[in-house]
Amino acid sequence: MQVTHKSRLILRIQSAIFFILFAAIIGCLGWLSHQYNFRSDWSYNARNSLSEETLALLKEIDSPINIRSYQPQHPLYEKHAKEIFSLYQRNTPLINFTLVDLNLEIDLAKADGITSEGQSTIKMNDKTEIINDLSEQSITNAILRLHRKNDAVLYFLTGHGERDISSRESIGYLALKTQLEEIGVKTKNINLLTDNLDDKTNNTLIIAAPEHELLEGEIKKILAFIDNGGNLLWLQDPSPRKELKAIADHLQVDFFKGVVIDNDKNLRETLGISHPAIIAILSYKLHPITEKMNYFTLFITAAAIKPQQNSAWKHTSLLLTQEESWTDTSGFLLDVKYDADKGDVKGPHSIGLALEKKTSDTNNNQRVVIIGDSDFIANNNLGQGANLKFIINTINWLTEDDDLISILPRKAPDTQLDLSETDRAIISLTFLIALPVLFAALGFYIWLRRQKR
Repeated sequence: MQVTHKSRLILRIQSAIFFILFAAIIGCLGWLSHQYNFRSDWSYNARNSLSEETLALLKEIDSPINIRSYQPQHPLYEKHAKEIFSLYQRNTPLINFTLVDLNLEIDLAKADGITSEGQSTIKMNDKTEIINDLSEQSITNAILRLHRKNDAVLYFLTGHGERDISSRESIGYLALKTQLEEIGVKTKNINLLTDNLDDKTNNTLIIAAPEHELLEGEIKKILAFIDNGGNLLWLQDPSPRKELKAIADHLQVDFFKGVVIDNDKNLRETLGISHPAIIAILSYKLHPITEKMNYFTLFITAAAIKPQQNSAWKHTSLLLTQEESWTDTSGFLLDVKYDADKGDVKGPHSIGLALEKKTSDTNNNQRVVIIGDSDFIANNNLGQGANLKFIINTINWLTEDDDLISILPRKAPDTQLDLSETDRAIISLTFLIALPVLFAALGFYIWLRRQKR
């Protein structure tokens, strides 16, 4: 191409137009970024965004929330605090936050009950919560506790070998108690030999598989509690004690004899279930407790339950076993085989019932949940499947805070590397012994080759 004065002029004009358009595009992008905020989270499980449970809770909030965060005066801490609180602000205009220097605002910190840097106060209406870190779980659970309408108390029956809410053993309920306290539900023990239930009908009584006999006077107190409209959670393993039949009859339910068996080998292999007496519930009936459940729950040696005919209670089978299941009345530990002649009953069976009816005096809804297993929320089983979510939803329903949801931590598997002892030994031997020996041998081999030359 021949370069002329005209061609140079055209090239200059093209260059000028290019730079003008480029500058215009950059300016438009800058204006758009100022006018519109777009955020994309590509981390595993979107752990840098608010969870669906948190977003649902924020939609329920109708009162202003004021947060004062006492963070160290360091750019990194301030940046992290602003980022996490901004996530909440983007989803509700009712949240306001300020960062406070503990060293400069000593009197304010004392008034807020702050004892160390990193703590924050969250206030809504006339209630205050103090949190020690800025994780989504801590912030959301604090808001959940502030938003909880009822000061719920769960009374766990004791004195008969029931599950212990303070026990760290595998069969204890300490992990459940900790989770309940996180969402603002109080737990207390009650011994009916010394305590009464007359003033506790606004709360919930929990019976967790008593091993020893309940006296007639204790049974009468429980029946009176039910008659007065008290809510009840009854966790009962197979073969309940004889005196508990009075409570079952009062609630107009019957327990099947034996243990529920589900011998679906494909399901057991998929879920890694070791025995057919361990029951996986895969789908749920429509009910406030289970309407947001989309994951399996796991139950260990469960009892089947059915409502009696002409029951005055409205009942829903929360946990329904599969068609292939049955109740096994003998030998389920050794020979798993359906035998109708021995009293086995074909499924599907309900291992969890929700009962509800209007009370005669107040016309309020009385609520009862009966589950044929007390092991599924023990310390060693609470983390199985959706067991925790199911029991939290159940308790929220019983305490009539069923508009609340359970906030669970979302852990990404790519943030921690867990290795067995064998794996650690192999890695250590490889990097500390095998590789150095290999490199030394290669070096010696190369040195010999050069010497021969």
